[in-house]
Amino acid sequence: MKIVTIIQARMGSTRLPGKVLLTLGETIVLDYVVSRCKQIKGVNEVIVATSTEKADDEIEQWCNEHQILCSRGSQDDVLSRYYKCAKEQEVDYVFRVTSDCPFVDYEMATDIVNYMQQDQYDIIKVEGDLPRGLVAELFSFETLEYMNKHGLEERHREHVTYYAYEYPEYFRIGHFQADIRLQHPHLRVTLDTSEDYDLCTSIANQFKDDLLVSSQDVITFLLNHPEVASINAHIEQKQVI
Repeated sequence: MKIVTIIQARMGSTRLPGKVLLTLGETIVLDYVVSRCKQIKGVNEVIVATSTEKADDEIEQWCNEHQILCSRGSQDDVLSRYYKCAKEQEVDYVFRVTSDCPFVDYEMATDIVNYMQQDQYDIIKVEGDLPRGLVAELFSFETLEYMNKHGLEERHREHVTYYAYEYPEYFRIGHFQADIRLQHPHLRVTLDTSEDYDLCTSIANQFKDDLLVSSQDVITFLLNHPEVASINAHIEQKQVI
């Protein structure tokens, strides 16, 4: 069984342009994401999927310099970008990770792989009220192919797995229960605004040079330092249209 992690990344963020290449700790945001994804046990390859826009040449250049596979596709049709990349790699399962999650929980992702291997579901839904920015989504290539064929609305093309959650009757969904210790939904550990960047920088500085700090330790740090957690507490996630 071939499992790959595909990290969607582009420079054209509306609220924080160029965020994936911003400095974080002693390195950059994308390095955190890639390094953590490489720790997911059972995954064969980590690939960065960016767009064919000129601005994203910098992302491909960084990947080339660090021997990371890079695939390029549509800027706005992210679903087709994933499908193109997965088809090229002839995969069985795909982890979807967004590049605005520098502290993605690779330990939970490993547990999700083990859960999927017990009974090969179409897609794994993580249950639990978690901070935004921790979860990697696992689904089969057949599920990706089906979503690419039938998910025709703009929201389906932009948000890769949205079709599966909107029409669950078409898929065999596995329900993975997240660790109760991670369930602090008031926390926000993602990167979409300058306030998010300030919080992630505080985390990186606390765990200096430790790109692989456990997500549990990140959460504990934020719970013990409410002045840090409050930096981006007022940020509202953009709604799916």
